[in-house]
Amino acid sequence: MQLKYFVFGTNDMPRAVAFYDALFAGSDIGKLHDEGRMTLWSDGDFMFALAEPFDQQPANRGNGSMAGFNVSSPAEVDRLHALALRLGGEDEGPPGIRSGRYAAYARDLDGNKLCFFE
Repeated sequence: MQLKYFVFGTNDMPRAVAFYDALFAGSDIGKLHDEGRMTLWSDGDFMFALAEPFDQQPANRGNGSMAGFNVSSPAEVDRLHALALRLGGEDEGPPGIRSGRYAAYARDLDGNKLCFFE
Protein backbone atom coordinates (compact mmCIF):
# COMPACT_ATOMS: atom_id res chain seq x y z
CA MET A 1 0.00 0.00 0.00
CA GLN A 2 1.23 3.48 -0.83
CA LEU A 3 -0.18 6.89 0.12
CA LYS A 4 -0.95 8.78 -3.11
CA TYR A 5 -2.59 12.04 -2.02
CA PHE A 6 -3.20 14.32 0.93
CA VAL A 7 -5.91 16.98 1.29
CA PHE A 8 -6.12 19.99 3.61
CA GLY A 9 -9.34 21.93 4.07
CA THR A 10 -9.41 25.68 3.54
CA ASN A 11 -11.81 28.51 4.30
CA ASP A 12 -10.27 30.88 1.74
CA MET A 13 -9.35 29.05 -1.45
CA PRO A 14 -7.78 31.99 -3.36
CA ARG A 15 -5.56 32.92 -0.42
CA ALA A 16 -4.58 29.28 0.25
CA VAL A 17 -3.84 28.64 -3.44
CA ALA A 18 -1.58 31.70 -3.57
CA PHE A 19 0.31 30.37 -0.50
CA TYR A 20 0.89 26.92 -2.02
CA ASP A 21 1.61 28.22 -5.54
CA ALA A 22 4.43 30.29 -4.02
CA LEU A 23 5.58 27.46 -1.76
CA PHE A 24 5.76 24.95 -4.64
CA ALA A 25 7.28 27.37 -7.18
CA GLY A 26 10.56 26.03 -8.52
CA SER A 27 9.89 22.49 -7.30
CA ASP A 28 8.75 19.42 -9.20
CA ILE A 29 5.23 19.91 -7.81
CA GLY A 30 2.94 21.64 -10.30
CA LYS A 31 -0.73 22.59 -10.34
CA LEU A 32 -2.83 19.84 -11.87
CA HIS A 33 -6.39 21.05 -11.27
CA ASP A 34 -7.82 24.37 -10.10
CA GLU A 35 -11.58 24.36 -10.36
CA GLY A 36 -14.55 24.63 -8.05
CA ARG A 37 -14.00 23.56 -4.47
CA MET A 38 -10.69 21.76 -5.03
CA THR A 39 -7.17 22.59 -6.20
CA LEU A 40 -4.57 19.85 -6.77
CA TRP A 41 -0.81 19.88 -7.27
CA SER A 42 1.23 16.85 -8.30
CA ASP A 43 4.77 15.70 -8.96
CA GLY A 44 3.44 12.96 -11.27
CA ASP A 45 3.30 10.37 -8.50
CA PHE A 46 1.86 12.03 -5.40
CA MET A 47 -0.91 14.65 -5.20
CA PHE A 48 -1.47 17.39 -2.64
CA ALA A 49 -4.84 19.16 -2.59
CA LEU A 50 -6.79 21.94 -0.95
CA ALA A 51 -10.55 21.60 -0.65
CA GLU A 52 -13.46 23.61 0.59
CA PRO A 53 -15.23 21.06 2.84
CA PHE A 54 -17.94 19.09 1.07
CA ASP A 55 -20.29 19.39 4.05
CA GLN A 56 -20.06 23.21 3.76
CA GLN A 57 -18.95 23.47 7.40
CA PRO A 58 -15.84 25.54 8.20
CA ALA A 59 -12.52 23.83 7.61
CA ASN A 60 -10.40 23.42 10.72
CA ARG A 61 -6.93 22.18 11.35
CA GLY A 62 -6.62 18.61 12.51
CA ASN A 63 -5.05 18.40 15.95
CA GLY A 64 -2.19 15.95 15.43
CA SER A 65 -2.49 15.98 11.62
CA MET A 66 0.48 16.97 9.47
CA ALA A 67 1.64 16.71 5.85
CA GLY A 68 5.34 15.95 5.38
CA PHE A 69 7.33 16.98 2.31
CA ASN A 70 10.60 15.12 1.75
CA VAL A 71 13.01 17.54 0.06
CA SER A 72 16.48 17.28 -1.45
CA SER A 73 18.70 18.97 1.12
CA PRO A 74 18.91 20.74 4.48
CA ALA A 75 19.21 24.01 2.55
CA GLU A 76 15.84 23.28 0.92
CA VAL A 77 14.31 22.59 4.35
CA ASP A 78 15.62 25.97 5.51
CA ARG A 79 14.36 27.72 2.36
CA LEU A 80 10.85 26.26 2.51
CA HIS A 81 10.45 26.94 6.23
CA ALA A 82 11.54 30.57 5.79
CA LEU A 83 9.30 30.94 2.72
CA ALA A 84 6.26 29.56 4.55
CA LEU A 85 6.80 32.15 7.29
CA ARG A 86 7.27 35.01 4.77
CA LEU A 87 4.00 33.95 3.11
CA GLY A 88 2.17 34.41 6.42
CA GLY A 89 2.48 30.91 7.88
CA GLU A 90 3.30 30.27 11.54
CA ASP A 91 6.47 28.72 12.91
CA GLU A 92 5.88 25.33 14.54
CA GLY A 93 9.54 24.37 14.94
CA PRO A 94 12.70 25.83 13.42
CA PRO A 95 15.06 23.75 11.27
CA GLY A 96 17.07 21.17 13.17
CA ILE A 97 17.65 17.46 13.74
CA ARG A 98 14.58 15.57 14.94
CA SER A 99 14.28 11.78 15.03
CA GLY A 100 17.56 11.59 13.12
CA ARG A 101 16.34 13.75 10.20
CA TYR A 102 16.84 17.43 9.41
CA ALA A 103 13.35 18.96 9.57
CA ALA A 104 11.35 22.14 10.13
CA TYR A 105 7.68 22.75 10.85
CA ALA A 106 5.21 25.47 9.89
CA ARG A 107 1.47 26.03 9.71
CA ASP A 108 -0.22 27.33 6.58
CA LEU A 109 -2.76 30.16 6.51
CA ASP A 110 -5.58 27.85 7.68
CA GLY A 111 -3.47 26.43 10.52
CA ASN A 112 -2.65 23.12 8.80
CA LYS A 113 0.73 21.74 9.92
CA LEU A 114 3.54 21.15 7.41
CA CYS A 115 6.84 19.36 7.86
CA PHE A 116 9.77 19.83 5.49
CA PHE A 117 12.43 17.16 5.98
CA GLU A 118 15.53 15.77 4.32
